[in-house]
Amino acid sequence: MRTDMAGRRVLITGAARGIGAALARRLHERGARLALVGLEPDELAKVAIDCGDAPWRECDVSDAAALSAAVDELAQQLGGLDVVVANAGIARQWSLLHGDPAILATTLRVNTMGVCHTIQAATRHVNHPGGYLLVVSSLAAAVHLPLLGAYSASKAAAEALGDTARIELRPSGARVGVAYFAELDTDMTARGFDTDASRAFFGPSGVRGGVTPLSVAIDKVESGIARRATRICVPRWVRPVLWARIPAQFAIGLRSRGRKLHEMLKIARTEEVPFTTEQPEQPERPARD
Repeated sequence: MRTDMAGRRVLITGAARGIGAALARRLHERGARLALVGLEPDELAKVAIDCGDAPWRECDVSDAAALSAAVDELAQQLGGLDVVVANAGIARQWSLLHGDPAILATTLRVNTMGVCHTIQAATRHVNHPGGYLLVVSSLAAAVHLPLLGAYSASKAAAEALGDTARIELRPSGARVGVAYFAELDTDMTARGFDTDASRAFFGPSGVRGGVTPLSVAIDKVESGIARRATRICVPRWVRPVLWARIPAQFAIGLRSRGRKLHEMLKIARTEEVPFTTEQPEQPERPARD
C-alpha cells in the first residue's frame, strides 16, 4: 500500500477556506497534484496559487450537473483522480421548535445532497484499486445538540452516504473514509458559534468545549488519506464517543435541561444568524396547481 502523497491526484470540494484550503496546501507540500472546487473565487484562486497554480472551478456542490461537469474537467486536467475529498459544508444555528424549515432545507441541500453529488461525480474517476473517497462528516453526526439540528441531520446523512459508498465501491478496489471532527479552529466554528444563544448555553466562548488547532486535524487527515482509512477522528476522544454515541446522546439530553436551555431557545427564536458561507440565491419554483 502506498503511504506517501507524491504524485497522487486529489480533488477537494469546499477548498476556498478552512479544512479544504489547509488540506490542499498540505497535500501540495507533500507532492500531491491538486484540483479545487469552491464557491468563493477570490479565496479559491489564492489557494490554487499556493498549490502550484492548481486547476480550480467555482461551483455549487448542490448543483449536480455543474459539479459533475467540473469534476470531469478537473479530472481530465490531472489525467485522472486518485482521491476525492467531499468537504464542502455550511452550518447555521436553527431551533427545531420554531426555526424556519428553509434553513434545514438549505443545510441538507449543501451538506447532504452536495455529498451525494460529489460521490456520484467522483465514482467514475476513483473506482480503481488505489482510489479513495473521503466524506467529511462531523461529531455532530453522532452527538446531537440543541440548535444544531439542521447541521446534525445533514452530517448524519453524510455519514450514511459515506458508509453506503464504502460498500458499493468495494468491488472496484477503491476505499471510502468518513472524517469526524469536534470543534476545530476554523472560520466555520468561529462564525457558527458566535451567537447570543450559543453563549447563553455554552458560556462566554459560545463553544461547548475547547477548539482543536486546525493543523492537528490536517495531520490526521493527511495520514488517513495516505492509508485510505475508514475512519478519521479529531481529536482523539472523538473515536470512543462514536462507539458510545447512544449513552453520549443520553448524557447530552440530561445536560440540556433547565434554565440555560430555556434561555437559549428564547434567544434563538428571534436571533437572525447568517450561514457560515454565503449561498447563491436559488431560483423560485413555480407554484403548484
